[in-house]
Amino acid sequence: MKEALLNEYARLVVRVGVNVQPAQPVVINAPIEGADFARRLVGAAYEAGARDVTVNWSDETLARLRLEHVSEDVLGEYPHWKKALYEDNAAAGAAFISLHGDDPEIFRGIAPVRLQKVQRAAGEALMDYRARMMSNKNTWCVAAIPTRGWARKVFPDKTPADAVAALWAAILETVRVTGDGGAADRWRSHIAFLRRAADFLNRNEFDALHYRNARGTDLTVGLPLGHIWVGGEEATEAADGKPGGVPFVANLPTEEVYTLPDRDRTEGVVYGTKPLVFHGNLIDGLRLTFRAGKVVDFDADKGRELLGDLLGTDEGAAHLGEVALVPFDSPISQSGLLFYNTLFDENAACHLALGKAYPTCLKGGADMDSVTLLGHGVNDSLLHEDFMIGSRDLSIAGRKKDGQEVPVFREGNFVEF
Repeated sequence: MKEALLNEYARLVVRVGVNVQPAQPVVINAPIEGADFARRLVGAAYEAGARDVTVNWSDETLARLRLEHVSEDVLGEYPHWKKALYEDNAAAGAAFISLHGDDPEIFRGIAPVRLQKVQRAAGEALMDYRARMMSNKNTWCVAAIPTRGWARKVFPDKTPADAVAALWAAILETVRVTGDGGAADRWRSHIAFLRRAADFLNRNEFDALHYRNARGTDLTVGLPLGHIWVGGEEATEAADGKPGGVPFVANLPTEEVYTLPDRDRTEGVVYGTKPLVFHGNLIDGLRLTFRAGKVVDFDADKGRELLGDLLGTDEGAAHLGEVALVPFDSPISQSGLLFYNTLFDENAACHLALGKAYPTCLKGGADMDSVTLLGHGVNDSLLHEDFMIGSRDLSIAGRKKDGQEVPVFREGNFVEF
């Protein structure tokens, strides 16, 4: 891989992704297999003026060994030092970068109850930290790097080295990095398009969206009064005496505009169109039936038991927390690749999310407590799991309070706006 490409990608994550400010702390979550790129991120962060950079290393092989051998009581514990790492740095105004490159099936064969123990322990321990991130009190960005396990899944017919190289090429293409130094300008143009799409949706102030396709999806998702569509670039909210207003891009890549639904007003049936990776396992061919906002029936061609465990995480896990619109003709979709990675596959298709909603998608929501948010129809949960529902023939109509319907998607893509 050419040095210029990797260095441009690192600068993009630092300068556009989290937009590191002078004297700002930075925390990087990275797999040990990605040490080379993590070091490039550290260098780019210092060049941007970071006060200091902390790297939190992970190893999915060690994580599997732990799941295989320790008792369930231990799995239900979350280290105090790790909680302090996130909470202390968040309070200090740190920027958080997370590098993803997980093997989609690293935890195949592990009992779902053990996986759920780990997920619940982390969710409860980091509840305040995650609420802070989802309220944009800090800048944060999720980006990807290839690992051998992930690359082998995406390119099973290639040698390990060739698979990693091919996945690197695919990742860099989706984030508009070519090595010419122009990635930031390309992102500014892309963000402008997403902003126009969000403006179209916000002007219409829809009360609900109605989804249909030939797979059987016939779903109406209610939207709360005061919801806000966001796309591409966001900005920090004021926190800890800091004024806020720092722009950042939370996902690299991103092709979506999104908002929050009314947790109690989803009705109908929806079919998944791509596999969902949950706890290192695949859930494929899912079907969900909603009544009064809650999943009342579910099925899957693969991973049905795991889907049931996901829905049973807590009361909010069976309600929706995000509505996201992605053109079927997005670059990731047109690549023809199935990435088996939510960061990418969610940006290839319209998707929904079960679980926690983003309070920033409601007017004044970032300053509301959990009880007030619930009163406005904002869902809460320990998890937030995206699943893809977009297709070439997907149609979406926006319904206004007076019953008027406005086309939003036709044949999988936005109408003219």
